[in-house]
Amino acid sequence: MADDTDPDGRLDIAPPAPIPGQDAEPPEPEDDGSAPQARDEDPGPDKAPEQRTEPDEREEDDRGYDDLRRVHQLVNNNFYGVVDAAGAAFGFGPASSPGLAPGTIEPEEADRALRYYMPPQPCFDEALGRLRADGLVVLTGQDGCGRGAASLALLRDVLGEQATLRSLSPANALAELAASRDLKPGRGYVILDYVGELPDQAVQAYEVGRLSEELHRKGSYLVITAGDTTRRRLALRDRCVPWQSPDPVELFEHCREQLPHAGLTPDTEQELLERVGEQRRPADVVAAAVALSQEGAEKALDTLRDRYRERVQEWFRRQPSAADLLPLAALAFLEGVPERTFEQECAALTAHVRNWEQSGETPVAEPDDETRTPSGGAVARQSRARWKERAVGLVATEYRPGPGRDAGRSERRLVFTSPRVRELVIAELHDLYGYELWYPLRQWLGELALRGDLDTRTEVARGVALLARYALVEVDENLLKVWSEGITSQRVTAALTLQFMCDVEHLAPQALNIVLSWTDNSGQGRAVTAAMALTGRLGSLYRFQALTLLWFLMQRGERIAFSARRSLVLLLQTAEQDPERVLFTLRYVRTVIARTAPRSRERSIALRTALQLLEATRLEVPEPVTAALLRTVPDSARQLGALWADVLHSSNRSRAVSALCRTLVQLRDDPSVTGAVRELGEAMRNAMSGRQWAALCHHLSIALKHPDYAIPGARQLARILLGSLRGRPPADSRRSAAPLMSTAPVPSSPGGRSK
Repeated sequence: MADDTDPDGRLDIAPPAPIPGQDAEPPEPEDDGSAPQARDEDPGPDKAPEQRTEPDEREEDDRGYDDLRRVHQLVNNNFYGVVDAAGAAFGFGPASSPGLAPGTIEPEEADRALRYYMPPQPCFDEALGRLRADGLVVLTGQDGCGRGAASLALLRDVLGEQATLRSLSPANALAELAASRDLKPGRGYVILDYVGELPDQAVQAYEVGRLSEELHRKGSYLVITAGDTTRRRLALRDRCVPWQSPDPVELFEHCREQLPHAGLTPDTEQELLERVGEQRRPADVVAAAVALSQEGAEKALDTLRDRYRERVQEWFRRQPSAADLLPLAALAFLEGVPERTFEQECAALTAHVRNWEQSGETPVAEPDDETRTPSGGAVARQSRARWKERAVGLVATEYRPGPGRDAGRSERRLVFTSPRVRELVIAELHDLYGYELWYPLRQWLGELALRGDLDTRTEVARGVALLARYALVEVDENLLKVWSEGITSQRVTAALTLQFMCDVEHLAPQALNIVLSWTDNSGQGRAVTAAMALTGRLGSLYRFQALTLLWFLMQRGERIAFSARRSLVLLLQTAEQDPERVLFTLRYVRTVIARTAPRSRERSIALRTALQLLEATRLEVPEPVTAALLRTVPDSARQLGALWADVLHSSNRSRAVSALCRTLVQLRDDPSVTGAVRELGEAMRNAMSGRQWAALCHHLSIALKHPDYAIPGARQLARILLGSLRGRPPADSRRSAAPLMSTAPVPSSPGGRSK
């Protein structure tokens, strides 16, 4: 499983085997690690003409990763001020429900999820009976009906409250689990929002039967949650139980019994119960009960009334004219861009609609008198002022600075009064308007993805991710598939869209499945886009799957492998504030290196990847990531030391020494890192022979004489790194060392780019 480790801190994984003959790159030569070489064996772009077969594509990919890096940096810096949780991304979104991210579900997490749980009948008893009889059951139904909490409740019912519960990946997990022998005895497993498998990995009925037998044999159980379409899968049809939400009023009273009492007048109680009876999501009923107990009846009514929904629906009931509809539709995909940019793009959308209407199709809306006004009259309309009457209560104006600007350089921007309004507007557009609006709107979105600046494309991606909540198939087929094999701007927009989709729990598995399909013989462009998409939120949520996919992509052609390495570096850079994810990433790379054969192509790829991690800089400032990790992440010294030792054993040792020097220089004025540096040295020493350690001591001392590194504080840290180990190397180790390596510094490129 994803977080199983051995005593040495490595992950219990089996890296995928290389694919014979598929876009192979030649192995990088290695040595025995006992003697340094004059230079690295990794040739630059001008030393091996056969490795420069796609210079234009490489430059395009570079620009794409620069865009991704800037977006990650803006999110890390909280550039836009207070970010509503519903609109956050890249690992800074709302807390996920227990089990959404694969891994162990802690008892405390399950306790919180089941705090107010009330089993709906008769479906709960039916599912419990099937689970006990077959070892597995599939809960099908609409999103938000309580299937996730039900899966935990069912497993606890059959295994006890202290049972070990684990969540598996929603993509391909069932096929892999059916074929594996890794099920542990007495455990409960869940697969939330199961999306099925790729065609060549489709689970068959006999595999499900075999899985059921294995679960029975080991006394373990599996609960799967999925949409209604799963009931049509022949392999799972007999295992499905249609799920229903509990009666909302009964659930509300059940919650009130467990919460501090709140007094209500008869009229208020009647209105509250009427509103509760209209709810279909158990989570909304629980939220209202908690609000009643903690903040009073009026707050509970506000929670249930959903005033933003009422405002949006009322606005659309007026059947707005095209002059009002199109700007609001444009804002749904361009919220927060400078007003001048919005006006320009809104005019482009109007032109797309006009061209579509002139082709003889039904117009979007009957034009009013204003739309018939000649151009001179249009200029005199004071269109900016019209927002005060066009979308009252839905749209506001704010002044915000642009990227890299101070407050004195802020611009006016149109924004929705709440992030929820944006989602509701897109929902109403999808429900009320058909091809006559969405065809020109898709053309316009495609144009923005093609030529828009980064801020514009980021907002387009955010809006398209919201649209995917209601039209996933349309978004995938008409937008993402096109963009994923387009030019860099389109591919970055597609990758960002998948990142934003992960902010919605039932869309996160779909985003992962889309990425999986792009890595399955879909061409270089889509494979590169898949690597881009695996950074940030998607890679954070499905960390084991992301790392495994990136390792798989690293074994393909140089362009795809280059992108996969860049994505892995970005994953580490964005994980800086998440120690658990940092250590998981470092342990994964350590494990991959340990599992590869000496002098093999796979080991060369793994060592090159480790080197780029050690050379990477932080997102916000040009300092080594390794320095930041040694300061802030406990136990990172042990993992980094093992990686450094592996790379120092290879032909990349001079760059590894330079990266170590840069780290020491960055930490030179921080006395708090003394212990971490000493632990780093111990980890490196433990992974080296005496001869290798003597060679490192010798060449590190030479490298620190270079003007860039010859700083007293750095040399002092180097003595801490090496000093306690004096006398350990054999007496003749110094004489046995090979000629000195080149000590010229090799500067690392931002994002870990290998020059």
